[in-house]
Amino acid sequence: MNFFELSSLVNDLPVLPVLAISAEGVGIATALIGVVGAVIGVFLGVAAKKFEVEIDEKEQQVRELLPGNNCGACGFAGCDSLAQAIAGEKAAANACPVANSEIHKKIAALMGTNAEEKEKQVAFVKCAGSCDKTKVKYNYYGLQDCKAAALTPGKGPKQCSYGCLGYGSCVKACQFDALHIVNGIAYVDKEKCTSCGLCIPECPNALIEFVPYNTGHFVRCSSKDKGKDVKAGCSIGCIGCMLCVKACEFDAVKVENNLAKIDYSKCTNCGKCAEKCPTKVILSELPTAAAQKQAAV
Repeated sequence: MNFFELSSLVNDLPVLPVLAISAEGVGIATALIGVVGAVIGVFLGVAAKKFEVEIDEKEQQVRELLPGNNCGACGFAGCDSLAQAIAGEKAAANACPVANSEIHKKIAALMGTNAEEKEKQVAFVKCAGSCDKTKVKYNYYGLQDCKAAALTPGKGPKQCSYGCLGYGSCVKACQFDALHIVNGIAYVDKEKCTSCGLCIPECPNALIEFVPYNTGHFVRCSSKDKGKDVKAGCSIGCIGCMLCVKACEFDAVKVENNLAKIDYSKCTNCGKCAEKCPTKVILSELPTAAAQKQAAV
């Protein structure tokens, strides 16, 4: 096919109609869209006004003071719910366990009340039965979860059925990186602990409890077995020897069900119970009297 034949073929193609839009048509369409937009805008404005939810300024101010962790430790669904309860005088100004005393005071001042001063509490794991201190009955290959392991014969593979299982259910529950598994047992970093309490129900052996932040002595055992049976399974367990009770001059230590317990309302942190403990199950985080005397020289 030569050039002339191709030109003839192009000329024979049907001519497509061209859509012509006048300026008047464009103006009408624009005006119509503007009117529809204005009507929708007015409708939305009226609806927003009619269904507007009144915001309590005091509630907003309380919410801004709360930490915002939404952990639910206060008993409410989250910080928004707690702020609403505090603003509505249905919860105390110090209801948030994560907030410190300064925040409690600010919330109380905002509400025109007084915040009751609370002693700071931190979680503590009542077990020192690490891998090198305890004996095992069998190898466990199940779910790495304490509640699951506690359902196995003997409440887990460790010889002591009262101790920490070490599979980290409490660690998973903590939102503040305050719990870690070290050498088979859980440890609490008291500087990070906010006393939210979320770890407590996760422990099937009920090993976690709150203790005063400023205390320096803890009984790291929960076994209620007699001394002979305790030593058969754990080299550091409490044997109920009563030496700590006799050493305490303030009646702060008692032995109940073969297990020593410290009454923190009476404890003066003298450290004599820890010094006398033959298994060293009573942890002392404070310098002993001898160490203090040596440091003073």
